Amino acid sequence: MSTIADNLSALAARIDSAAKAAGRAPASIQLLAVSKTKPASAIREIHAAGVRDVGENYLQEALAKQQELTDLPLIWHFIGPIQSNKTKAIAEHFDWVHSVDRLKIAQRLSEQRPAGLPPLNICLQVNVSGEDSKSGCAPADLPGLAQAVAALPNLRLRGLMAIPEPTDDRAAQETAFATVRQLRDDLGLGLDTLSMGMSHDLEAAIAQGATWVRIGTALFGARDYGAH
Repeated sequence: MSTIADNLSALAARIDSAAKAAGRAPASIQLLAVSKTKPASAIREIHAAGVRDVGENYLQEALAKQQELTDLPLIWHFIGPIQSNKTKAIAEHFDWVHSVDRLKIAQRLSEQRPAGLPPLNICLQVNVSGEDSKSGCAPADLPGLAQAVAALPNLRLRGLMAIPEPTDDRAAQETAFATVRQLRDDLGLGLDTLSMGMSHDLEAAIAQGATWVRIGTALFGARDYGAH
């Protein structure tokens, strides 16, 4: 049975290979370890192996893990859907938020970010595949949202996040990710981040410019959704 360290080594090799195939420096792609439903002990294990960035989808679960891991210098990313009643805790306890898809949420995060903390790094989630089941703003609404969020104090707009419709077709994967990259570039805001690509499609995402790949299953193994 493979260990988390083994999985991390295999992932690093996949990222390295994909980066070189795309003519990119492997160091330009960062690994976000998605630890939803996994125990704090698993995060300790990846930290010991050199991973610092941790992504969580469920606020209460994340806050409990943060309490257990206060001794570790981790960078916490919130990547799940955001309800208005959760913004205060997210603004207080996270370094990045990848899943902002409406101005009201961004305004609340800005207002509730504690004065002693640096600006909260923000990615706007775009629903690139037009799926009703997915969060994210429509591409047509993105320019207005981006301009408004970029103007808010206490936030730093970094780029876009997307979760395209799952497919095993590499060409279709790349088409979706290329659309996200083009949407970011068309904003003309000098944004440096594309949060896209997961365990099953990270190669296609890297080929199209991903700077964060969000990896759960390939790092920690299958999830137990009864755990959160």
